[in-house]
Amino acid sequence: MRFEPVFRRSPVVVALVLNMAACAPASDRPSLAGRWDATVIVNDLEIPFLFEITEDGRTMHGAFFNGELAIKSTGGRFENGTLSLAFDQYASRIEATYSNGRLEGQYVRGSRRPYPFRARLATETDAASADAPSIAGVWIIPTESSKGEKAWRFIVQQTGANVSGAILRVDGDTGNLTGSYRDGTFVLSHFSGARPLLLEVTLEGDDTLRLLQNRGKELVAVRSDSARAAELDQPTDPSRHTTVVDPDEPFRFSFPDLEGRVVTNEDSRFAGKVVVVSITGSWCPNCHDEAPFLSKLYQTYRDQGLEIVAFSFEEEDQLADPTRLRAFIARYDLDYTFLLAGVPDELSAKVPQAVNLNAFPTTFILGRDGRVRAVHAGFPSPASGSFYTEVIDEVTSQIEELLTEPAEAS
Repeated sequence: MRFEPVFRRSPVVVALVLNMAACAPASDRPSLAGRWDATVIVNDLEIPFLFEITEDGRTMHGAFFNGELAIKSTGGRFENGTLSLAFDQYASRIEATYSNGRLEGQYVRGSRRPYPFRARLATETDAASADAPSIAGVWIIPTESSKGEKAWRFIVQQTGANVSGAILRVDGDTGNLTGSYRDGTFVLSHFSGARPLLLEVTLEGDDTLRLLQNRGKELVAVRSDSARAAELDQPTDPSRHTTVVDPDEPFRFSFPDLEGRVVTNEDSRFAGKVVVVSITGSWCPNCHDEAPFLSKLYQTYRDQGLEIVAFSFEEEDQLADPTRLRAFIARYDLDYTFLLAGVPDELSAKVPQAVNLNAFPTTFILGRDGRVRAVHAGFPSPASGSFYTEVIDEVTSQIEELLTEPAEAS
Protein backbone atom coordinates (compact mmCIF):
# COMPACT_ATOMS: atom_id res chain seq x y z
CA MET A 1 0.00 0.00 0.00
CA ARG A 2 1.41 3.40 -1.05
CA PHE A 3 1.15 6.45 1.19
CA GLU A 4 1.37 9.91 -0.39
CA PRO A 5 2.56 12.96 1.60
CA VAL A 6 -0.28 14.78 3.30
CA PHE A 7 0.32 18.08 1.44
CA ARG A 8 -0.56 16.40 -1.82
CA ARG A 9 -4.02 15.58 -0.47
CA SER A 10 -4.77 18.99 1.22
CA PRO A 11 -5.33 22.15 -0.86
CA VAL A 12 -5.43 24.18 2.37
CA VAL A 13 -1.96 23.01 3.38
CA VAL A 14 -0.67 23.69 -0.13
CA ALA A 15 -1.98 27.26 0.06
CA LEU A 16 -0.38 27.82 3.48
CA VAL A 17 2.99 26.55 2.31
CA LEU A 18 2.91 28.76 -0.80
CA ASN A 19 1.91 31.79 1.26
CA MET A 20 4.75 31.22 3.75
CA ALA A 21 7.22 30.91 0.92
CA ALA A 22 6.05 34.17 -0.61
CA CYS A 23 6.37 36.03 2.69
CA ALA A 24 9.79 34.64 3.59
CA PRO A 25 12.69 36.97 2.82
CA ALA A 26 14.69 35.97 -0.19
CA SER A 27 18.11 34.60 0.69
CA ASP A 28 19.72 36.95 -1.82
CA ARG A 29 18.00 40.04 -0.44
CA PRO A 30 19.58 40.96 2.89
CA SER A 31 18.11 43.69 5.04
CA LEU A 32 19.79 47.08 4.60
CA ALA A 33 17.83 48.73 7.40
CA GLY A 34 19.92 50.73 9.83
CA ARG A 35 22.37 53.59 10.03
CA TRP A 36 25.34 53.72 7.71
CA ASP A 37 28.69 55.48 7.81
CA ALA A 38 28.79 56.95 4.32
CA THR A 39 31.05 59.14 2.19
CA VAL A 40 30.83 61.00 -1.07
CA ILE A 41 33.97 61.87 -2.97
CA VAL A 42 34.09 65.50 -4.11
CA ASN A 43 37.19 66.71 -5.98
CA ASP A 44 39.08 63.61 -4.80
CA LEU A 45 38.21 64.37 -1.15
CA GLU A 46 36.13 62.01 0.99
CA ILE A 47 33.31 63.76 2.87
CA PRO A 48 31.93 61.53 5.66
CA PHE A 49 28.30 61.72 6.80
CA LEU A 50 25.59 59.68 8.48
CA PHE A 51 22.97 57.97 6.31
CA GLU A 52 19.94 55.90 7.25
CA ILE A 53 17.99 53.22 5.38
CA THR A 54 14.56 51.93 6.39
CA GLU A 55 12.39 49.27 4.80
CA ASP A 56 8.63 49.06 4.38
CA GLY A 57 7.91 45.70 2.83
CA ARG A 58 9.81 45.76 -0.44
CA THR A 59 9.97 49.55 -0.53
CA MET A 60 13.22 51.19 0.54
CA HIS A 61 13.64 54.62 2.08
CA GLY A 62 16.83 56.58 2.63
CA ALA A 63 17.64 59.72 4.60
CA PHE A 64 20.43 62.25 4.82
CA PHE A 65 20.68 64.39 7.95
CA ASN A 66 21.08 68.10 8.58
CA GLY A 67 21.47 67.99 12.32
CA GLU A 68 18.29 66.38 13.65
CA LEU A 69 16.41 67.03 10.42
CA ALA A 70 16.05 63.99 8.15
CA ILE A 71 16.08 64.68 4.40
CA LYS A 72 14.08 61.71 3.16
CA SER A 73 14.01 59.99 -0.21
CA THR A 74 10.89 60.19 -2.33
CA GLY A 75 11.16 56.62 -3.58
CA GLY A 76 13.43 53.58 -3.56
CA ARG A 77 13.95 49.91 -4.23
CA PHE A 78 16.50 47.15 -3.69
CA GLU A 79 16.57 44.51 -6.41
CA ASN A 80 19.21 42.04 -7.59
CA GLY A 81 21.78 43.52 -5.22
CA THR A 82 21.30 47.10 -6.43
CA LEU A 83 19.94 49.90 -4.26
CA SER A 84 18.21 52.85 -5.91
CA LEU A 85 16.96 55.83 -3.88
CA ALA A 86 15.40 58.93 -5.44
CA PHE A 87 15.47 62.42 -3.93
CA ASP A 88 13.16 64.23 -6.32
CA GLN A 89 13.35 67.50 -4.36
CA TYR A 90 17.04 67.64 -5.39
CA ALA A 91 16.58 65.90 -8.77
CA SER A 92 19.16 63.40 -7.53
CA ARG A 93 19.43 59.72 -6.66
CA ILE A 94 21.72 57.12 -5.12
CA GLU A 95 22.58 54.10 -7.26
CA ALA A 96 24.70 51.58 -5.36
CA THR A 97 25.56 47.89 -5.36
CA TYR A 98 25.47 45.91 -2.11
CA SER A 99 28.16 43.35 -1.29
CA ASN A 100 29.46 41.97 2.02
CA GLY A 101 27.93 44.64 4.21
CA ARG A 102 28.98 47.54 1.97
CA LEU A 103 27.35 49.81 -0.58
CA GLU A 104 29.29 51.28 -3.46
CA GLY A 105 28.01 53.41 -6.32
CA GLN A 106 27.31 57.04 -7.03
CA TYR A 107 25.18 59.99 -6.05
CA VAL A 108 23.68 61.14 -9.35
CA ARG A 109 22.95 64.88 -9.54
CA GLY A 110 20.95 65.39 -12.71
CA SER A 111 23.12 66.74 -15.50
CA ARG A 112 25.97 67.59 -13.13
CA ARG A 113 28.93 65.33 -12.46
CA PRO A 114 27.98 62.52 -10.01
CA TYR A 115 29.74 61.98 -6.69
CA PRO A 116 31.16 58.51 -5.96
CA PHE A 117 29.24 57.10 -2.97
CA ARG A 118 30.32 54.48 -0.42
CA ALA A 119 28.77 53.24 2.81
CA ARG A 120 29.05 50.54 5.43
CA LEU A 121 26.83 49.74 8.37
CA ALA A 122 27.63 52.09 11.24
CA THR A 123 29.78 50.68 14.01
CA GLU A 124 31.19 52.00 17.23
CA THR A 125 34.03 54.34 16.41
CA ASP A 126 37.18 55.03 18.37
CA ALA A 127 36.59 57.24 21.36
CA ALA A 128 37.30 60.91 20.78
CA SER A 129 40.10 62.56 22.71
CA ALA A 130 39.10 63.39 26.25
CA ASP A 131 41.28 66.51 26.49
CA ALA A 132 39.40 68.59 23.90
CA PRO A 133 39.72 72.36 24.38
CA SER A 134 36.57 74.47 24.51
CA ILE A 135 35.70 76.23 21.26
CA ALA A 136 31.98 76.69 21.88
CA GLY A 137 30.52 80.08 21.02
CA VAL A 138 30.47 82.53 18.14
CA TRP A 139 33.60 83.35 16.15
CA ILE A 140 34.29 86.00 13.50
CA ILE A 141 36.02 84.97 10.27
CA PRO A 142 37.59 87.88 8.33
CA THR A 143 37.11 87.31 4.60
CA GLU A 144 36.55 88.93 1.23
CA SER A 145 33.58 87.29 -0.45
CA SER A 146 32.22 87.66 -3.96
CA LYS A 147 29.10 89.22 -2.40
CA GLY A 148 31.08 92.05 -0.82
CA GLU A 149 31.20 90.58 2.69
CA LYS A 150 34.06 91.41 5.02
CA ALA A 151 33.38 88.70 7.60
CA TRP A 152 31.45 85.50 8.31
CA ARG A 153 30.40 83.87 11.57
CA PHE A 154 31.43 80.43 12.83
CA ILE A 155 28.87 79.18 15.36
CA VAL A 156 29.87 76.21 17.53
CA GLN A 157 28.06 74.02 20.07
CA GLN A 158 30.17 71.56 22.06
CA THR A 159 29.67 68.67 24.45
CA GLY A 160 33.01 67.30 25.59
CA ALA A 161 34.94 66.29 22.50
CA ASN A 162 31.88 66.36 20.22
CA VAL A 163 31.01 69.52 18.32
CA SER A 164 28.45 70.79 15.86
CA GLY A 165 27.97 74.13 14.20
CA ALA A 166 27.93 76.10 10.98
CA ILE A 167 29.62 78.87 9.04
CA LEU A 168 27.03 81.62 8.52
CA ARG A 169 27.29 83.91 5.48
CA VAL A 170 24.90 86.54 4.16
CA ASP A 171 23.08 84.01 1.97
CA GLY A 172 22.77 81.34 4.67
CA ASP A 173 24.91 78.72 6.34
CA THR A 174 26.80 75.55 5.50
CA GLY A 175 24.28 73.24 7.09
CA ASN A 176 25.01 71.44 10.34
CA LEU A 177 28.68 70.43 10.57
CA THR A 178 29.31 67.60 13.04
CA GLY A 179 32.43 65.88 14.31
CA SER A 180 34.80 65.42 17.22
CA TYR A 181 38.28 66.13 18.53
CA ARG A 182 41.16 63.80 17.71
CA ASP A 183 44.91 64.28 17.70
CA GLY A 184 44.74 68.01 18.34
CA THR A 185 42.10 68.86 15.71
CA PHE A 186 38.33 69.00 15.50
CA VAL A 187 37.25 67.28 12.28
CA LEU A 188 33.77 68.28 11.14
CA SER A 189 31.82 67.43 8.01
CA HIS A 190 28.45 67.87 6.34
CA PHE A 191 26.52 66.32 3.48
CA SER A 192 22.74 66.26 3.35
CA GLY A 193 22.36 65.71 -0.37
CA ALA A 194 23.95 69.14 -0.84
CA ARG A 195 26.70 71.39 0.60
CA PRO A 196 29.52 68.82 0.92
CA LEU A 197 32.15 70.20 3.31
CA LEU A 198 35.06 68.91 5.35
CA LEU A 199 36.27 71.37 7.99
CA GLU A 200 39.35 70.84 10.16
CA VAL A 201 39.50 73.19 13.15
CA THR A 202 42.59 73.78 15.30
CA LEU A 203 42.78 76.04 18.35
CA GLU A 204 45.97 78.07 18.10
CA GLY A 205 48.07 79.42 20.97
CA ASP A 206 46.79 82.98 20.50
CA ASP A 207 43.17 81.83 21.06
CA THR A 208 42.31 81.97 17.38
CA LEU A 209 40.99 79.10 15.29
CA ARG A 210 42.63 77.82 12.15
CA LEU A 211 39.94 76.56 9.77
CA LEU A 212 40.91 74.37 6.83
CA GLN A 213 38.10 73.86 4.32
CA ASN A 214 38.20 70.76 2.12
CA ARG A 215 41.99 70.47 2.64
CA GLY A 216 42.39 73.64 0.59
CA LYS A 217 41.17 77.06 1.70
CA GLU A 218 42.49 78.27 5.05
CA LEU A 219 40.68 80.78 7.27
CA VAL A 220 41.25 82.30 10.70
CA ALA A 221 38.52 82.89 13.29
CA VAL A 222 38.56 85.04 16.42
CA ARG A 223 36.12 85.01 19.32
CA SER A 224 33.33 87.51 18.70
CA ASP A 225 33.59 88.96 22.22
CA SER A 226 37.36 89.49 22.08
CA ALA A 227 39.16 92.83 21.76
CA ARG A 228 40.64 91.67 18.48
CA ALA A 229 37.17 91.03 17.00
CA ALA A 230 36.10 94.56 17.92
CA GLU A 231 38.77 95.88 15.54
CA LEU A 232 37.53 93.79 12.60
CA ASP A 233 34.81 94.44 10.04
CA GLN A 234 31.62 92.74 11.17
CA PRO A 235 29.47 90.26 9.21
CA THR A 236 27.00 91.81 6.80
CA ASP A 237 23.58 92.66 8.19
CA PRO A 238 21.20 90.60 5.98
CA SER A 239 18.46 93.23 6.40
CA ARG A 240 20.73 95.88 4.80
CA HIS A 241 22.53 93.86 2.12
CA THR A 242 19.92 94.36 -0.62
CA THR A 243 17.84 97.49 -1.19
CA VAL A 244 15.60 98.90 -3.96
CA VAL A 245 16.22 101.77 -6.35
CA ASP A 246 13.15 103.72 -5.24
CA PRO A 247 11.26 102.54 -2.15
CA ASP A 248 8.35 104.83 -3.08
CA GLU A 249 7.70 102.89 -6.30
CA PRO A 250 5.44 99.80 -6.34
CA PHE A 251 7.38 96.55 -6.76
CA ARG A 252 6.60 95.27 -10.26
CA PHE A 253 6.91 91.82 -11.81
CA SER A 254 5.57 89.76 -14.69
CA PHE A 255 6.49 86.07 -14.99
CA PRO A 256 4.73 82.84 -16.05
CA ASP A 257 3.52 80.33 -13.49
CA LEU A 258 4.16 76.59 -13.80
CA GLU A 259 1.20 76.26 -16.18
CA GLY A 260 2.48 79.05 -18.43
CA ARG A 261 -0.01 81.73 -17.32
CA VAL A 262 1.58 85.16 -16.88
CA VAL A 263 1.15 86.59 -13.38
CA THR A 264 1.90 90.24 -12.55
CA ASN A 265 1.92 92.41 -9.46
CA GLU A 266 -1.44 93.80 -10.63
CA ASP A 267 -3.13 90.40 -10.31
CA SER A 268 -6.22 90.58 -8.10
CA ARG A 269 -4.79 88.00 -5.68
CA PHE A 270 -2.25 90.61 -4.48
CA ALA A 271 -4.53 93.66 -4.32
CA GLY A 272 -4.51 95.26 -0.88
CA LYS A 273 -2.45 92.38 0.55
CA VAL A 274 0.83 92.22 2.42
CA VAL A 275 3.02 90.35 -0.04
CA VAL A 276 6.20 88.37 0.56
CA VAL A 277 8.28 88.01 -2.61
CA SER A 278 10.66 85.07 -2.27
CA ILE A 279 13.68 84.93 -4.59
CA THR A 280 14.35 81.20 -4.67
CA GLY A 281 15.47 78.15 -6.63
CA SER A 282 14.93 74.44 -6.04
CA TRP A 283 18.70 73.86 -6.57
CA CYS A 284 19.52 76.18 -3.62
CA PRO A 285 20.17 74.46 -0.24
CA ASN A 286 19.48 77.63 1.75
CA CYS A 287 16.14 77.92 -0.06
CA HIS A 288 15.32 74.44 1.25
CA ASP A 289 16.16 75.79 4.73
CA GLU A 290 13.74 78.68 4.23
CA ALA A 291 10.83 76.73 2.70
CA PRO A 292 9.36 75.24 5.93
CA PHE A 293 9.25 78.73 7.48
CA LEU A 294 7.45 80.24 4.49
CA SER A 295 5.01 77.34 4.43
CA LYS A 296 4.09 77.88 8.08
CA LEU A 297 4.00 81.66 7.62
CA TYR A 298 1.48 81.37 4.80
CA GLN A 299 -0.72 78.89 6.64
CA THR A 300 -0.77 81.18 9.70
CA TYR A 301 -1.41 84.58 8.09
CA ARG A 302 -3.07 84.08 4.69
CA ASP A 303 -6.55 84.57 6.15
CA GLN A 304 -5.37 87.89 7.62
CA GLY A 305 -4.25 89.24 4.26
CA LEU A 306 -0.82 87.73 3.53
CA GLU A 307 0.19 86.50 0.08
CA ILE A 308 3.48 84.92 -0.94
CA VAL A 309 4.83 84.77 -4.46
CA ALA A 310 8.07 82.95 -5.29
CA PHE A 311 10.29 83.92 -8.20
CA SER A 312 12.02 80.63 -8.96
CA PHE A 313 15.27 80.85 -10.89
CA GLU A 314 16.07 77.44 -12.36
CA GLU A 315 18.46 75.85 -14.84
CA GLU A 316 17.36 75.71 -18.47
CA ASP A 317 16.20 72.08 -18.31
CA GLN A 318 14.06 72.82 -15.25
CA LEU A 319 12.52 75.87 -16.90
CA ALA A 320 11.42 73.58 -19.74
CA ASP A 321 10.15 70.85 -17.40
CA PRO A 322 10.21 71.90 -13.71
CA THR A 323 10.02 68.41 -12.19
CA ARG A 324 12.46 69.23 -9.38
CA LEU A 325 10.60 72.44 -8.55
CA ARG A 326 7.29 70.56 -8.39
CA ALA A 327 8.87 68.03 -6.00
CA PHE A 328 10.29 70.91 -3.93
CA ILE A 329 6.81 72.45 -3.69
CA ALA A 330 5.26 69.12 -2.70
CA ARG A 331 7.99 68.29 -0.17
CA TYR A 332 7.39 71.45 1.86
CA ASP A 333 3.64 71.79 1.23
CA LEU A 334 4.02 75.18 -0.46
CA ASP A 335 0.58 76.21 -1.70
CA TYR A 336 1.41 79.81 -2.57
CA THR A 337 2.19 81.14 -6.07
CA PHE A 338 5.35 80.02 -7.88
CA LEU A 339 6.59 81.79 -10.99
CA LEU A 340 9.36 80.71 -13.37
CA ALA A 341 11.51 83.84 -13.46
CA GLY A 342 14.57 82.69 -15.43
CA VAL A 343 17.98 81.13 -14.90
CA PRO A 344 20.09 82.11 -11.85
CA ASP A 345 22.49 84.28 -13.86
CA GLU A 346 19.54 86.47 -14.89
CA LEU A 347 18.67 87.43 -11.31
CA SER A 348 19.70 91.10 -11.47
CA ALA A 349 18.30 91.62 -14.97
CA LYS A 350 14.93 90.08 -14.13
CA VAL A 351 14.52 92.08 -10.89
CA PRO A 352 15.81 95.51 -11.98
CA GLN A 353 14.29 97.44 -9.06
CA ALA A 354 16.67 95.71 -6.66
CA VAL A 355 20.13 96.96 -5.71
CA ASN A 356 22.87 94.45 -4.80
CA LEU A 357 20.61 91.43 -5.29
CA ASN A 358 23.03 88.48 -5.26
CA ALA A 359 21.87 86.07 -2.55
CA PHE A 360 19.64 83.02 -2.81
CA PRO A 361 17.23 83.21 -1.12
CA THR A 362 16.27 86.87 -0.72
CA THR A 363 12.92 87.99 0.66
CA PHE A 364 11.16 91.26 -0.18
CA ILE A 365 8.31 92.28 2.13
CA LEU A 366 5.68 94.51 0.53
CA GLY A 367 3.05 96.56 2.33
CA ARG A 368 -0.59 96.65 1.27
CA ASP A 369 0.34 99.55 -1.04
CA GLY A 370 2.72 97.32 -3.04
CA ARG A 371 5.87 99.13 -1.91
CA VAL A 372 8.91 97.35 -0.46
CA ARG A 373 9.09 97.85 3.30
CA ALA A 374 11.91 95.44 4.12
CA VAL A 375 14.40 93.10 2.44
CA HIS A 376 16.18 90.12 3.98
CA ALA A 377 19.09 88.40 2.24
CA GLY A 378 19.68 84.70 2.79
CA PHE A 379 18.24 82.33 5.36
CA PRO A 380 20.11 80.35 8.05
CA SER A 381 19.32 76.79 9.08
CA PRO A 382 18.73 75.70 12.70
CA ALA A 383 22.48 74.99 12.86
CA SER A 384 22.97 78.76 13.25
CA GLY A 385 21.21 78.73 16.60
CA SER A 386 19.96 82.12 17.78
CA PHE A 387 20.66 83.70 14.38
CA TYR A 388 18.07 81.33 12.91
CA THR A 389 15.39 82.19 15.46
CA GLU A 390 16.17 85.92 15.23
CA VAL A 391 15.45 85.96 11.48
CA ILE A 392 12.17 84.12 11.99
CA ASP A 393 11.12 86.49 14.79
CA GLU A 394 12.12 89.59 12.82
CA VAL A 395 10.32 88.64 9.60
CA THR A 396 7.23 87.47 11.47
CA SER A 397 7.10 90.69 13.48
CA GLN A 398 7.39 92.84 10.35
CA ILE A 399 4.57 90.96 8.64
CA GLU A 400 2.32 91.16 11.69
CA GLU A 401 2.87 94.91 11.85
CA LEU A 402 2.11 95.42 8.15
CA LEU A 403 -1.05 93.33 8.45
CA THR A 404 -2.41 95.88 10.94
CA GLU A 405 -2.35 98.58 8.28
CA PRO A 406 -5.76 99.15 6.69
CA ALA A 407 -6.23 97.87 3.16
CA GLU A 408 -7.43 101.36 2.18
CA ALA A 409 -3.79 102.50 2.41
CA SER A 410 -3.29 101.01 -1.05
